[in-house]
Amino acid sequence: MSWLETFRTGVNGVLSHRLRSALTVLGILIGIAAVILTVGLGEGAQGQVTSEITALGSNVLTISPGSSTSSTGIREALGTASTLTTSDVAALSNPIVAPDIKAVAPITSSSETLTAGSSTWTTSVQGSTPTWLTVRGRTLAQGRFIDNQDVADHTAVTVLGATTASELFRGVDPVGQTADVNGVPLTVVGVLTSTGSSSSSSSTSDPDDLAVIPITTGAERIFGGTTRNSVSSIAVQARSSDDLTAAYQEADHLLLQLHGITTPADADFTITSEQSLISTATSVDRTLTILLGGVAGISLLVGGIGVMNIMLVSVTERIREIGLRKALGATPRVIRRQFLVEASVLGLIGGALGALLGIVGATFLPGVVGDPITISPTAMVGALVVALAIGIAFGVYPASRAAHLAPIDALRNE
Repeated sequence: MSWLETFRTGVNGVLSHRLRSALTVLGILIGIAAVILTVGLGEGAQGQVTSEITALGSNVLTISPGSSTSSTGIREALGTASTLTTSDVAALSNPIVAPDIKAVAPITSSSETLTAGSSTWTTSVQGSTPTWLTVRGRTLAQGRFIDNQDVADHTAVTVLGATTASELFRGVDPVGQTADVNGVPLTVVGVLTSTGSSSSSSSTSDPDDLAVIPITTGAERIFGGTTRNSVSSIAVQARSSDDLTAAYQEADHLLLQLHGITTPADADFTITSEQSLISTATSVDRTLTILLGGVAGISLLVGGIGVMNIMLVSVTERIREIGLRKALGATPRVIRRQFLVEASVLGLIGGALGALLGIVGATFLPGVVGDPITISPTAMVGALVVALAIGIAFGVYPASRAAHLAPIDALRNE
């Protein structure tokens, strides 16, 4: 019997029991679709996190203050102390002391409510200097950025992120408009170009949802506090990505020296880079992807068992047919091949439909779950290969059982 005839016979065997075959295909379909969507969700999350962190700059270090201790002796989270000051910023900006550091941007930040006419919006208000624009790798869509004169004069001006500008000034050119923060009217002098890395309107995840003001204006007129020279964090830009390690060491050594700390383990600050953030976030996403993929893999196993069950039932129902074929000269190899083709067809159909369902899910689910789903061609081809392999693997035993039936016993079966 030729391969073409074997394939035709196998397809007819599948079509002769449509309901049973459909239920078996459904098991494989669900498993394949689940694997594609879970892996795509993990890859999409990794890509989104990477793009958002990379938007901070490929050669940027972030220096955060250490933790403070409450009056009850409880040590609070990192970043709660006021251990970084403008003096640290000035020292880090010295090219003689830190030659591998290109630019330094001090940042003081607080979540504040901005009011423009009848519109209100709560966002992250960041006080900084003109170097912020360079260090953060941002550009302007409109107007200008804060300058050194604004910092020196404590000018009440602000530059808005794209999201903040659209929320406060719908259909109106923001530049030249006024937004009040804690009773201080700030004139909008510019709007930042959107990074396009997040569609969320939450300031904790949207880099376009912020307002930048002169650091002196924030300290004296908006944020207040007892220590006007402290900063929330310091963004340090290395001369290049290759100099990032050297810049890290220079900043670490200099701050330890300035703060009078002899043991690095007792440092009252932390230095992080976007590479370490990406590594941590990717590791978490990969773990979740593996976990979800494992759960989806169980669905594939169940689908494979369904293929084996239907093939065993098929062998049992067609014993007389198998005996007749053998009596007419069909070899065990031909019989085995016929049933393997049937199992492969079931697996292939389930894989193709599962891949199609995965594509449909990847198109509509992001709008529901709020996270992107990335479907790669490799994953699609892999899904079809896996589905075919399932059909073959779980069809081997039923096919072998059919091939070893004795013709005389099969013909006697009722």
